[in-house]
Amino acid sequence: MNLRFVEAFYWVASLKSVTRAAEKLFLTQSAMSSRIAALEDELGVLLLDRRDKHFRLTVAGTRFLTYAKRMLELQRQLKSEMGSGGPVEVSMRLGAIESVLHSWLIPWVEQLRKDNPLLELELTVESTPVLIDQIRRGTLDAVFAALPASGDGIRSQALTTMEMVFVGNRKIHRKRHYLASDFAGADILTFQRGSQPHVYLLDALRQAQAEPRCVHTISSISAMVQLVQGGFGIATLPRLAVQRMLAFPHLRALESEIALRPLPIHVSYREDPSSPAMEGLVASAMAFMDAQDVKQSAPAAELP
Repeated sequence: MNLRFVEAFYWVASLKSVTRAAEKLFLTQSAMSSRIAALEDELGVLLLDRRDKHFRLTVAGTRFLTYAKRMLELQRQLKSEMGSGGPVEVSMRLGAIESVLHSWLIPWVEQLRKDNPLLELELTVESTPVLIDQIRRGTLDAVFAALPASGDGIRSQALTTMEMVFVGNRKIHRKRHYLASDFAGADILTFQRGSQPHVYLLDALRQAQAEPRCVHTISSISAMVQLVQGGFGIATLPRLAVQRMLAFPHLRALESEIALRPLPIHVSYREDPSSPAMEGLVASAMAFMDAQDVKQSAPAAELP
């Protein structure tokens, strides 16, 4: 039995779509359909119910899915035990929110590439709702977002939270410590409406009984930073992201009595019984973020 055909069926069944499975395996839709048809001919049963446009596995298809997963896991074990241990070509479709992109994603990818010289990366930067939808649809293999994704074949793991701080222009905002009343009449910049930072900020301001002039919702970190650099408003941003923006020398963290809640980060990824790449990616990300967390706690890493 050709395991490439078995792998094709596994992803069609997992993603509930021939089209999305073809994208996952970098095949044409006709090539994917041919593999499924060849597998059905060999088994002598129909695996997919093709009577209408709704995706369904047949009874035989549901039973074979369990065996397909076992076969791919066995193939993976055999390759691990019998293989040479040399570098393996890996294609990975990653998604991340902007906070992750501007904080630790780039240096982590650089480290990932050193560990996996044959890594081929496809990167998407989007909001959490969009990323969750894309991993559910199978158009991404793993996403780093503020909320975990759920669904058949999807696993999620909480990562280290990201410290959020008020950030202002040092030429304008010179106080050592800001009271809640200092934000009265100020323009506050935060992420898009309904996002975790936006909701958390409104809650923090409400509890502190602080009433800014306006809370502006902006989807781009770079746009917020440029506005603050130009003297417009105070932004709420991940501390680590601002530390990396050395091109904007006027930024400074504003220590405040208003405590901003840390931004939760989750990695969600699709199980792949044929490859350990996803588990390795998650382990690498967790180790890298733990190291970054240690650096953030060190006095030398604090934002001026």
